[in-house]
Amino acid sequence: MAAPPPKQEELQPHAVRDQLPAVSYCLTSPPPWPEAILLGFQHYLVMLGTTVIIPTALVPQMGGGNEEKARVVQTLLFVAGINTLLQSFLGTRLPAVIGGSYTFVAPTISIVLAARYSGITDPHEKFLRTMRGTQGALIVASTLQIIMGFSGLWRIVVRLLSPLSAAPLVALVGFGLYELGFPSVAKCIEIGLPEIILLVALSQYIPHLVPLLGTAFERFAVIMSVAIVWLYAFFLTVGGAYKNAAPKTQFHCRTDRSGLVGGAPWITVPYPFQWGAPTFDAGECFAMMAAAFVALVESTGAFIAVSRYASATPCPPSVMSRGIGWQGVGILLAGLFGTANGCSVSVENAGLLGLTRVGSRRVVQISAGFMLFFSILGKFGAVFASIPGPIIAAIYCLLFAYVGMAGIGFLQFCNLNSFRTKFILGFSLFMGISVPQYFNEYTSVAGFGPVHTHARWFNDMINVVFSSKAFVGGATALLLDSTLHRHDSAARKDRGHHFWDRFRSFKTDPRSEEFYSLPFNLNKFFPSF
Repeated sequence: MAAPPPKQEELQPHAVRDQLPAVSYCLTSPPPWPEAILLGFQHYLVMLGTTVIIPTALVPQMGGGNEEKARVVQTLLFVAGINTLLQSFLGTRLPAVIGGSYTFVAPTISIVLAARYSGITDPHEKFLRTMRGTQGALIVASTLQIIMGFSGLWRIVVRLLSPLSAAPLVALVGFGLYELGFPSVAKCIEIGLPEIILLVALSQYIPHLVPLLGTAFERFAVIMSVAIVWLYAFFLTVGGAYKNAAPKTQFHCRTDRSGLVGGAPWITVPYPFQWGAPTFDAGECFAMMAAAFVALVESTGAFIAVSRYASATPCPPSVMSRGIGWQGVGILLAGLFGTANGCSVSVENAGLLGLTRVGSRRVVQISAGFMLFFSILGKFGAVFASIPGPIIAAIYCLLFAYVGMAGIGFLQFCNLNSFRTKFILGFSLFMGISVPQYFNEYTSVAGFGPVHTHARWFNDMINVVFSSKAFVGGATALLLDSTLHRHDSAARKDRGHHFWDRFRSFKTDPRSEEFYSLPFNLNKFFPSF
C-alpha cells in the first residue's frame, strides 16, 4: 500500500507583537560608546534639515540678513538640544528629538505680514519687532500644552486611541510630509537623486551583499551617503557647473550659497530675550495656540512611532501626557530665546530609528550634546548646516516613509476583513490627505485660506488646523472609531482595542516601569497612573 502524501505545512498569519522585533538596541540598551557617539552625530545631521529650512524661509521675510539667519539657526539648535534632553530625562523618556516644527510657520508668517509692521522701513528694526511679536505669541501658546499635559487632560484623549484610530494618525505624520520629499529633491535633481539611490543601496542592498560589513552600512548609511554626495556637489560647484545657472538653481545646488558660514559668529551662547522684550497681541496668540494644539496632536503620533521603533511597549497615556507637558515647556523656551518657531517631535529622527534599527535613549541624548556644542561654536555648526537642501530632502524620502509605515504596522492588531475597519481607515486617510490639499491649493492661488473673515486671527486658527494632514486624518479616525458601533463587542475586537488594554495604565504592565519610569527615583514625587 502506497504511503500517504506528506501533509503540507499549514499557513499561519504572522504573530502580533507588542514590541517591534529585530531591533538591534532597544530603548534601554545602549550601543558601545564609539558607535553611540557616531549614531548621535548622525541624528544631529538629520535634524539640521528642519533647523535650517525654517529660518531660511522666515528670516528674509522678517527683514533679517545672513547674520540674523545664522543666529536664529544657532538659537533653534540650542533650544532643540535643551528640549531633547528634557524630554529624554523627564518627559516620555523616549529617544525623541524635539526640534523645529513646520506647523508654526503659517502663524509666524501671519505675524510678519501684520499691518503694524508694514510701516517699518529699516529691515533690521522690522526683524527685531516681528521676532518679539513671535516670541510673545509662542510664550502664550506654550500654556496650552503645559496645561493639557501636566493636568492630565491629554491622558483622557490618549486613552480613547485604539490601534485602528492610531494607524491613520501615525501614518499621516510620516506620509503627510510628502511635499518635503521628492518635490524638494527635484529642485536639484543631479544631487538629490544620487543621494536617494546611494542611501537605498547602502542601507538596504549592501548589508546583504557584504555581510561582514553589513551592520556598519545599515547603521551609518546616512553619514556615508551624505559625505559622498556632498563632496560630489562641492566638485560641481568649484568646477563651474552652475556658473551660468539661474539664481534659484544656484541657491539649491551650490554648496556655498547658504550664507550661514559667513554670517555665523565663531563662539556665541544664545540667551533669553536676546532680541529684546516680547510683545503680545491677542489675535496672534490665539492663532499660535491653534498651531500649538495641532503640534500636540502631531507629536502624539510621532511619540507612538518612536515607541514602536525603540522596541518599547505602547506609551501609557499618563506618560504621553507628561511628555506633552514638557514639550509645552519647550515651546516656552523657544519663545523666551527667540527661535521664530515652536517645537515638536522631529519626524525625520523618528524615521532614523527605524532605518538604523537603534532605538537607544543614550544615542539621542548624545545627539542633544552635539546640538548644544555646535550651536555655541557657530562657524563649525554652520559648515554642516550648509548641506544643500535637495540632499536633506532625499534623506526625508526614506525617513518619512519609515514613520508612515509605523502607523500602517498597527493594523496587525485590527480585523482588516471588517467593513467597519475598512470604512474608518479608508475614509480617515482619504480625508486626511484631501482636506488639507484643498486648503493648501486655495491658499497658493488666492493668497489666503478658504476661511477669510475680517478677524485675521480667526482665519489663521481655522486654516492652520485644517492644513494639517495628521490632525484631520487622526481626528476623523478617533471620532468615527469612538462613536460607530461603540458598544458592539465584535467592533471592539475589530479595532484592536483589547490588545492595548494593559497599556492604558502605567501599573498594569511591568515593562512600563522599565521603559518609562523617571530617573533618580523621581516617580515617588511624580507618580504615573
